[in-house]
Amino acid sequence: MSIDVNNESGTEVDEQAILDIARYALARMRIHPLSELSVIVVDSDAMEQLHIQWMDLPGPTDVMSFPMDELRPPMKDDDEPPQGLLGDIVLCPEVAEKQGNEAPTRHSMDEELQLLTVHGVLHLLGYDHEEPDEKAEMFGLQAAIVDGWRAERGLTGPSPAPTVS
Repeated sequence: MSIDVNNESGTEVDEQAILDIARYALARMRIHPLSELSVIVVDSDAMEQLHIQWMDLPGPTDVMSFPMDELRPPMKDDDEPPQGLLGDIVLCPEVAEKQGNEAPTRHSMDEELQLLTVHGVLHLLGYDHEEPDEKAEMFGLQAAIVDGWRAERGLTGPSPAPTVS
């Protein structure tokens, strides 16, 4: 799996954890090991510009996903996963820190960025949360991936509750 993490935000973030959880999520979703992903960490001004440009919404947001080859997880266990360029995930640590502080289960900016990375991966794979049933599926899968990753690393305490709306 080729995953690039570029921190252009000026904020110190745990880039290794972002890389690790992205790799874990892609493996769990059975994405081809030669697929490519880019994660960019930006400040709130850059995120606000992207949010306005692509979503026509004001203010910065927490995470944005820009799919490329529209890869999807294999439907059956014996299907060969497709290979390609997944796309870009853009994260904003300033928004992540605020969300982590305001979450019912308060957590760190880095924990929120890990959650948002998985959220971004799922968006790249075609998951969405516009409808209640889609939201339940996506957020359930997101929690399972984050919980699995945390368990493998022996991390204790509650996993971050979804703060993405």
